Amino acid sequence: MNELEIIYRDENLIAINKPHGLLVHRSEYSGVADEYAVQRLRDQLGQRVHPCHRIDRKTGGVLLFSFNAEYNSLLQQQFAANLVKKRYLAIVRGYTEDSGTIDYPLTNDSGKTQEAFTEYKTLKRAELDIPFGKFETSRYSLVEVMPQTGRMHQIRKHFAHILHPIIGDRPHGCNKQNRMFKEKFNMTTMMLHASEIVFMHPETNTEIKINANLQSEFQHMITIMGWEYLFYKSLN
Repeated sequence: MNELEIIYRDENLIAINKPHGLLVHRSEYSGVADEYAVQRLRDQLGQRVHPCHRIDRKTGGVLLFSFNAEYNSLLQQQFAANLVKKRYLAIVRGYTEDSGTIDYPLTNDSGKTQEAFTEYKTLKRAELDIPFGKFETSRYSLVEVMPQTGRMHQIRKHFAHILHPIIGDRPHGCNKQNRMFKEKFNMTTMMLHASEIVFMHPETNTEIKINANLQSEFQHMITIMGWEYLFYKSLN
């Protein structure tokens, strides 16, 4: 088993670039898995770790842990108060607007409806010579996503709501598109990547910015879309 990629570490905190498909920890919502990020990182380091937040099983990217309960509580308070800035990258169906805000309340598993806001900016667009439905080609967008609230599956539900579902998303995405990506590209990974978080360090009260590189599945689709050079140029 490959070691988890460590992208930040100090005496109290550690962050990894979580692989797509790896559950953060066991919970009533997560279902059952053979392994979890918490256990893998604990075994890799030989010491206990506490997840400060969670990202979806299907999402890759930045995942922050603490080495003690005190720091875990302090970081969780920042996440709960929406004081942590988060940036994601996603590949979605169709051509999105140059930028936009999705203001659409979401209902959680307990039946409670909560306000939810997501800002996004379109970085690149691509048109592939692959017929789809009544169209002769297939269109896609690479978007930078900045959720302003932290509801469960918020980004996935919001882009499905504006009819630009994330490629590889189940059940919120487009089953026909997902099937086509599996048949054409052998791709079943959800194209959502937690690329950056920014928070205040509980001990030093200084701003910490952590970035996670795209993983191989996402990078493969970037190449297929023809964005490789332009993508890196646009983010530098």
